[in-house]
Amino acid sequence: MHDLKSIRDNPEAFDSGLARRGLEASAARILDLDEKRRAAQTRFQELQARRNDANKQIGMLKKQGGDASALMAEVAALKDAVSALEEEEKRLGAEIDDLLSRIPNLPAADTPDGPDEESNVELKRWSTPPAFDFPPLEHDALGEKLGLMDFDGAAKISGARFVVLKGPLARLERALGQFMLDVQTGAHGYTEVSPPTLVKDTALFGTGQLPKFGEDLFKTNTGHWLIPTAEVPLTNLVAESILDEAKLPLRLTALTPCYRSEAGAAGKDTRGMIRQHQFWKVEMVSIAHPDASEDEHQRMTACAEAILEKLGLPYRRIVLCAGDMGFSAQKTYDLEVWLPGQGRYREISSCSNCGDFQARRMKARFRSEKGNRFVHTLNGSGLAVGRTLVAVMENYQQADGTIRVPEALRPYMAGIEVIG
Repeated sequence: MHDLKSIRDNPEAFDSGLARRGLEASAARILDLDEKRRAAQTRFQELQARRNDANKQIGMLKKQGGDASALMAEVAALKDAVSALEEEEKRLGAEIDDLLSRIPNLPAADTPDGPDEESNVELKRWSTPPAFDFPPLEHDALGEKLGLMDFDGAAKISGARFVVLKGPLARLERALGQFMLDVQTGAHGYTEVSPPTLVKDTALFGTGQLPKFGEDLFKTNTGHWLIPTAEVPLTNLVAESILDEAKLPLRLTALTPCYRSEAGAAGKDTRGMIRQHQFWKVEMVSIAHPDASEDEHQRMTACAEAILEKLGLPYRRIVLCAGDMGFSAQKTYDLEVWLPGQGRYREISSCSNCGDFQARRMKARFRSEKGNRFVHTLNGSGLAVGRTLVAVMENYQQADGTIRVPEALRPYMAGIEVIG
């Protein structure tokens, strides 16, 4: 959510930020509604004061035996006018709030400009993609050839964009999640959390999925929503809170199933595990001091990179341009892992600094010498388990169709070194 005062103070900067997002100017419309609301507030207060004064005069006249009928008629008229102004103020306030709630975060000053992914900027590459003396297969062909990945069986149960994993491949998926959690908690100091995966509207509003992106989510008939990422429950743990400054940053992580409708993904990644309705992911969330959030962003991204490096998976880091960022982010780093079967890099983690955008929606603050201030929130995948499974399968495949288990995962695999 945006700070209305900052829009009043510098509407040009607000519209400039929206333009970098490829959106039309909105400051004039917001400020027009704000001016009307403030005028209604002022008039409401004036009429309320006059009503109170008239009531006092009525009481005095009645004590003196005078005629208060004219004043009583005025008070009755004022009551209707005050009620109408109160409703008008509420209506305008709700319209402003709804408008602000649908406008994305403004890009950070150092976020690159550009309309789409073609303007994203590569910052670094780690390791060299493996060279094979045979044509590398994509993960779905590998998994089905091994009899350990069943898309047809999943489709009978649930429809498209689901998979059934079996035997050592199912164990490998479980091993990846456990390994990621152990690294993020043991080596990087995140606190493991087991959160609810069904949440209320308010939680999704707080992190920015609602009201604009409801079609991307699954909703139950009880009014709950299935989480698209553990960012939602983890970040909302500090909603409506005033934290101690000394306790910042809070670093939280969770391994949860995630659910996405993929409403806008028609025709994209229809085969395999890259884009599914249900998947596992290890999420990292930081609740940080505003002065330290940029450093925390760098740290979080490095924590995600560490998983890829420990698994020996070649990757690159890119910074997203303003037109390609998610709704709540002001700056985002994507990590893309090399997939030999596809012969290209694919996203496996997205680490975002949201500034105080989510904190304002959630009313999450901390005590400081300058008074209560909004925290900064950050989130990142540490990593997406399904996509990491895909990357391991494709990068560690062998000519005979078997898959070597990376050294880092072998302690979790009960002695299995090769999946065949």
